[in-house]
Amino acid sequence: MTWLITGGAGFIGAHVVRAMLEAGEQVVVYDDLSTGDPARVPDGVPFVKGSTLDRGMLDRTLAEFGVDGVVHLAAKKQVAESVALPLHYYRENVHGLQTLLEAVTTAGARRFLFSSSAAVYGLPDVDLVTESTPCTPINPYGETKLAGEWMVRAAGAAHGMATASLRYFNVAGAATAQLADTGVFNLIPMVFEKLTQGHAPVIFGDDYATPDGTCVRDFIHVDDLASAHVAVARALEARGDGTDLTVNIGRGEGVSVREMIALIGEVTGYGPDAEPTVLPRRAGDPARVVASADRMRTELNWTARRDVREMVASAWEGWCLYHPEARR
Repeated sequence: MTWLITGGAGFIGAHVVRAMLEAGEQVVVYDDLSTGDPARVPDGVPFVKGSTLDRGMLDRTLAEFGVDGVVHLAAKKQVAESVALPLHYYRENVHGLQTLLEAVTTAGARRFLFSSSAAVYGLPDVDLVTESTPCTPINPYGETKLAGEWMVRAAGAAHGMATASLRYFNVAGAATAQLADTGVFNLIPMVFEKLTQGHAPVIFGDDYATPDGTCVRDFIHVDDLASAHVAVARALEARGDGTDLTVNIGRGEGVSVREMIALIGEVTGYGPDAEPTVLPRRAGDPARVVASADRMRTELNWTARRDVREMVASAWEGWCLYHPEARR
């Protein structure tokens, strides 16, 4: 079948495109290039520059390429920015999704995968977050993702479309250096940037109720995340119209911020230079957010294969490709 991948020129999107192609699927990339890079789109893959708010472009694209299914990754995703610009986030993430779903259901596409986030859980007070953990997002970004899940599920039920919401945890690494994340918004690239500039990495709070006092997170290699999309797509095809899935995409293993910074120092060769500076806590940072990955393992026979060291090493290769001065 033919899949439309919105945001397919982005960091995660390019990996999903790669995984779907390797699985023998036909794909079309749809991206407004606000953060995406057309160089990430493989040769021979159709590319359409367009916004999910542009109904006319969506209608033409779906019809021209005979799209059967959609993987919707295009979204704004910076928490702090969402707090400063909530209406912008609701327009892009919620109204954009509404417009896309209207076009998709009119065109008769039968499968829809939605890129959601662990941000829907807010501040979970549990050891492992399951898909049944209450969703209480604490920022507009998380709210838009939860609203998106509701909308996708309702549209699927009304139109007989098989749907899935994939709740990503902390995505890192790269399948190839060329596909590495060039943004500096997540922990690993933020530490890389500090080290490259000759500054100490920063920890926000070391007095949490965790083994070393720093926040604990679940990190997933982007290549594993991409393979999870293939597994979910295949599950929707097998289960048929009307299916709805909600799944966590993580490893089920926690790594503290201090542990991650120490590993980065080891992998990059910066060693003692990676000793962090501790600043006060940031508001809204939960002490621990680690996925239960049982549903993906037991129901879809999928398990993450890459460990945290592979994430750091592959991300570092990509960082050094774009910042050669960083390598020691």
